Amino acid sequence: MQKEKSEGPTEKINLDVILVKEIGQFGKYQLKNVVLSAIFCVFMGWAASEYFFTTARITTRCLIPECESSDAIEFSPPWLTNAVPVTETTFDNCQRYASYVNASYVNQTSIEVCPKDLFDRRKVIPCEEFVYENTHSVVYDVWPSWALDLYGLACDEWRRTFIGSIRNIGNFIALPITGYISDRWGRRVLLAFSAMIAAVVGVTRYWADTYVGFFISQVAESTLGSGGFSCVYILTMEMVGPKYRVAAGAVMNSSYAIGQVTLGLIVWAIPNWRTLTLVIYTPQLLTITYFWLISESVRWYLSKGRYSDAKGVLQNAAKLNKTSISDKSLNALRRNVEEEEKKAKRDSETWLITQVIRNKQILIRALITPIFWITMTLIYYGLSLNAVNISGNMYMNYIAVSAVEIPAYWTSVLLIERIGRKYVLMVAYWVCAACQIAYIFMPEGLFGISLAVYLIGKYCISMVITALYVYTAELYPTKYRHSLFAFSSMIGRLGSIAAPLTPAMGAAVWEQLPFALFAGFAIISGCLVLLTPETLGTKLPDTMEEANSLGIKNN
Repeated sequence: MQKEKSEGPTEKINLDVILVKEIGQFGKYQLKNVVLSAIFCVFMGWAASEYFFTTARITTRCLIPECESSDAIEFSPPWLTNAVPVTETTFDNCQRYASYVNASYVNQTSIEVCPKDLFDRRKVIPCEEFVYENTHSVVYDVWPSWALDLYGLACDEWRRTFIGSIRNIGNFIALPITGYISDRWGRRVLLAFSAMIAAVVGVTRYWADTYVGFFISQVAESTLGSGGFSCVYILTMEMVGPKYRVAAGAVMNSSYAIGQVTLGLIVWAIPNWRTLTLVIYTPQLLTITYFWLISESVRWYLSKGRYSDAKGVLQNAAKLNKTSISDKSLNALRRNVEEEEKKAKRDSETWLITQVIRNKQILIRALITPIFWITMTLIYYGLSLNAVNISGNMYMNYIAVSAVEIPAYWTSVLLIERIGRKYVLMVAYWVCAACQIAYIFMPEGLFGISLAVYLIGKYCISMVITALYVYTAELYPTKYRHSLFAFSSMIGRLGSIAAPLTPAMGAAVWEQLPFALFAGFAIISGCLVLLTPETLGTKLPDTMEEANSLGIKNN
């Protein structure tokens, strides 16, 4: 009996133990995967954000046939205020004054100046035809050979912004689809499939000649091609040692932000949406090769009983890191996986939802963390989207709003390990809320200060992203961590679905409504953080009882 004890490992062997003690937590193998993932995240930053520009609002006005012809138009002629209503800062984009005279008669008399006397200023009518300030997005889309307005989105804010919402709805629908593909055929298959769909659908969108066609392409891409980011994230993080996982996550988040920054530069150089689509999606065809460049998930191999394949991945990692892995550890890892599978088959546990309800602290967290995620996605995407609509250069605004994310991610990495998760989340939410309120009441003309306040708000919500990923995972027990984390993340997508509609809300109700909404959610979430425990320095809970007591001890 004593001999048998000496042959087996004295501690439970799992993948993290092997990474720490034998393969190495971060070597050449992990570096290769992080670099490949970073490149992929740049592409994902392009794909996820292109609709900010391809569906961007274009300033319009009514065509005034009494005073101009459709083939020779100046967007803001000196007589324009005679023909259209004027607001405090500009002219009406969607309405004009009714005419007293017949348009054809006026044109025949060749009137050079458009006097007020031509229009009934007591009667305002909607535009029949539009003049566009530029032709960059789908709001203006006239196929050259047809000379026909294909999309009809001028002054139709709800249809325009709904494209962004349906894209995020597609991301929501994608969860069970990508989950099935990933579990059935593996992470690499999902990665290659998603990359191919995203690239091919993105390229073919160039030929979308109707609103419905464009709409369907966005749904198809987001539903079938959005699984790549989470897949490459999992494949990379799995093989990075625990000590470096938060930093590796920050690298990928930063790469995503770099993708957004470079997208702003690309759009600035190539503003036409059709050409832009080809430029940003064609290079993404290269990501299909990731099927061969990145190894399959070791955990997936183990779950499918493919132990020799898992062994090959681990040995390859050890070889690149110039370390070694013992057969003893490999055998122990296999036995551990087999024992867990047998235990799972034997156990007939109560449903997860019942266990959550029975444990008060877990129930509170399961109700609160989705609100954290809704707030985070709503504000993050909302500020990114509205950046192209605020005053100033839309490209510079977007680049600045995207670039500020990078230092925010790393600030969060440093602070959550020093002052705690709760304080970072609470302060970041509240400072973000204060920035939204300050932006609402900022006087006209203070563009520099307004932009600075806007950027601080984006900086804070970007800090929340890094902290929230770590914090949510630490609040739940090991066995149900993935399920409860996924639940919070899934519900959180409601925020990203609502975010694209905020510009339309502002146009329809009150210009500052989006920022008031952001502030309200941030204040509420900051207060709700007080109801959850601090997890800095605590052991990750393995059972419901441990997770439940975590709240009692630390709250």
